[in-house]
Amino acid sequence: MAVDPDDVAALRADGDLVSYLLSLTGATPPQPKPAEEEPPEIDIHIPRPGAWPCGSAASGPTPKPCGDCPPAAR
Repeated sequence: MAVDPDDVAALRADGDLVSYLLSLTGATPPQPKPAEEEPPEIDIHIPRPGAWPCGSAASGPTPKPCGDCPPAAR
């Protein structure tokens, strides 16, 4: 079976050329990799009277203010 150059141009324009060539060889096209998910945002708040002010931490990630805590003493 001869392939006409016009047929190849049409396959290329449609984006089917690779699929066609793979079908001739009996190979299967590679599966696309799934998109990586972003890690969930950590949202931890435990009110502790007398401890560090809400929204701050001694070390590590800073938690979000909860909105219920009084403003930090200045």
